[in-house]
Amino acid sequence: MRVMVMVKATEDSEEGIMPSTDLFEAMGKFNEELANAGIMLSGDGLKPSKLGKRVAFDGASRRVIDGPFAETRELVAGYWIWEVKDMAEAVEWVKRCPNPMPGPSEIEIRPFYEMADFAEIASPEGQASHDRAGEKVAARDGKAG
Repeated sequence: MRVMVMVKATEDSEEGIMPSTDLFEAMGKFNEELANAGIMLSGDGLKPSKLGKRVAFDGASRRVIDGPFAETRELVAGYWIWEVKDMAEAVEWVKRCPNPMPGPSEIEIRPFYEMADFAEIASPEGQASHDRAGEKVAARDGKAG
């Protein structure tokens, strides 16, 4: 099962305050553990929302919203994508993670949809489009074949 593990933003991360050397090293070691265990597929930190944009949709209308965005606790400051056997394994790994922020913080774990979840609504054409897109991404990333 694939999950996205999201480090929730804090006032410090939204201010662009960089982690301490000790925290940077501790997170590096944790990432090595994840990689060595075959859990971590990818992961990165995100710059503050003041550098981001949102696109709001309403029918055919599109509106660009410049950051920063309100509700800091609802923002994501970083993420991993993991391959785990189940949610319990993901929780156990998160509990081993160093606190990713200088003060109180939260990490959210969310499972990805898999194509099987769309079996009732997927037309053959829709399935083929998704398959082709996945093949192109895998080929680009050197994972084909």
